Amino acid sequence: MSDPLAQKRPPELMTRIVTAAGLIAVALAAIAFGGLAFWLIMIVLGMVMMAEWSDLVGATANTKRMALYALVVPLAIMAPGLGAGPGFLALGLIGAGFFFVGATTRSSWLAGGIVYVAIPVLALLLIRQQKDIGLVYTLWTLALVWMCDIGAYFAGRFIGGPKLAPRVSPNKTWAGLIGGMAAAALFAVAMHYGAGLGKAAVLATPFLAVLAQGGDLFESWLKRRAGAKDSGTLLPGHGGVLDRLDGLVPVAPVAALLVVVLPKLVTF
Repeated sequence: MSDPLAQKRPPELMTRIVTAAGLIAVALAAIAFGGLAFWLIMIVLGMVMMAEWSDLVGATANTKRMALYALVVPLAIMAPGLGAGPGFLALGLIGAGFFFVGATTRSSWLAGGIVYVAIPVLALLLIRQQKDIGLVYTLWTLALVWMCDIGAYFAGRFIGGPKLAPRVSPNKTWAGLIGGMAAAALFAVAMHYGAGLGKAAVLATPFLAVLAQGGDLFESWLKRRAGAKDSGTLLPGHGGVLDRLDGLVPVAPVAALLVVVLPKLVTF
């Protein structure tokens, strides 16, 4: 006999879709508002990411709390209009937080979490505050990772084939990588025609999609090292916040470098 309770449970794919749709809706609203609303969302996500990172690297309750205190200082100073904003002072405080946590806990892994979390937050805030192009290029940075995840998931599921890194993440395939790159690139082309995304950004998108997959693989390796299936349980169907944002961690700083340091190139 079939289990009537099992029939009532939503399929895993539907749970993933509903959760992802909710996260995307919140992200889009924060991007649209910008300013303090976007910063506040980044602060919340950053603190949760740091908590999950601390658990994965085996931090004790006390050292985890210390790391969270050290992280909140540079995140707070990034507040637009209230603090110094995302800039060199925040970058310096990130470095100070790294050395403080490393020196007091003797854990380079825990200290590394300060950089792992704070640099992408700084990068996204920098992109969003750019005059005229901030909204479009923040959306591009986030959406290319989303589309990469979606394309990789469906290509890997329906095409399969050789594994990408079986020792690190047995479910990831080369087909998934190519599918993720293609989905991100197609979305960038749509943004070019629909929102004025620069041609150089479109051309850079497949390479950033590879970075997103690399971030995903790194977090998979970290979870395997910790003996954990997911980084947390906050997001139904997805696991933790790190599980959703791992691809964004390496993409955001590179995107910020392109948008903030080389704006004429990326907007071409």
